[in-house]
Amino acid sequence: MVVVKKSINFIAVLVLALFSMFSYGDEIQHKPGNKVDTAEEINDYIAHHLKDSHDFHFYTHNESGTHYSFPLPVIVWTSNGLKTFMSSEFHHDDAGKVIVEKGDVKLVKLHSKIYELESGASTINFDEHHHATNAHKVLDFSITKSVFGMLLAGILMLLGFGALARGYKKGKMIPKGFSRVLEPLVIYVRDEIAKPNIGEKKYRKFMGFLLTVFFFIWILNLLGLTPLGFNVTGQIAVTACLAIFTVVIYMFSGSKDFWAHTLWMPGVPYILRPILAVIELVGFVVIKPFSLLIRLFANITAGHFVVMSLIALAITLKVSFGPVVSTGMSLVLSLFIMVIEILVAFLQAFIFTMLSSLFIGMAVEEHDDHH
Repeated sequence: MVVVKKSINFIAVLVLALFSMFSYGDEIQHKPGNKVDTAEEINDYIAHHLKDSHDFHFYTHNESGTHYSFPLPVIVWTSNGLKTFMSSEFHHDDAGKVIVEKGDVKLVKLHSKIYELESGASTINFDEHHHATNAHKVLDFSITKSVFGMLLAGILMLLGFGALARGYKKGKMIPKGFSRVLEPLVIYVRDEIAKPNIGEKKYRKFMGFLLTVFFFIWILNLLGLTPLGFNVTGQIAVTACLAIFTVVIYMFSGSKDFWAHTLWMPGVPYILRPILAVIELVGFVVIKPFSLLIRLFANITAGHFVVMSLIALAITLKVSFGPVVSTGMSLVLSLFIMVIEILVAFLQAFIFTMLSSLFIGMAVEEHDDHH
């Protein structure tokens, strides 16, 4: 029975990986009315995929150019106040050609950014560097793919942990269903991350944050492997925000002993203490959060880029090796990377949580001066 369950789980993972690969492959091979079949076009399309988007694009019919997608709400603050509409009104245009009129305001979308045209303008004009000369950006509060992904991850966490908490309240010490997956991970974060780095006495205070960060990143990383095309943790704004949360927590939780050692380090000559204080502050305020945000951002972005690049081998190598050989090479290499990406999804959540707990532990640690 155990062998059967393991086989079913393996087949499910394999199907998900193949489904995601074919979805990425379809995304690479299509654009409105034409195939993406050159190295430059493929690189542009991969770069477009890594960016955030105002809708979910599933498929484009190659001959007719018909798009199949799921629109999301556009919420922007313009010179004439708040404007809301669905992203489908742009008709998948990302070159600033389709104008959406809302009252006296004309809006266009260019490179996934929404611009407001100046009064009297009917088209967007560009300079020699392809920068808009008669339009300016608006404040964009839209529900983009990344925002939708974060909301979805939050809902999944509320449902999962809510069910786990209700089970404990009812006296069920052995969880059932998906809660059986959550409990060992919670214990793992507590025993292998929080306690060793923060200490037995103070770890409970920070468990809520550490668990939230771990599962939030892990779920978003897994969503990024689905055909929906999420790349939330590959957005530097998201990783920067998570790193800032960590900075605020360990800076405001720092003990008097921590600040005394940081700002006026004992055991060194007085003339060096101000210099060391500046170095320590730069390390805690800039270097440590930067290492957090850039590690997560770079690894997730690189994973998506590698997967789509390997899938693109079926296109770029078909002239040299033929469609059968190039597709087979692309399939094998992409499947291998997709399986590794499942491990990386967990590993990056673990590393971010581990480093966050380590920095917090350094801030709340009590030093023994007489040594």
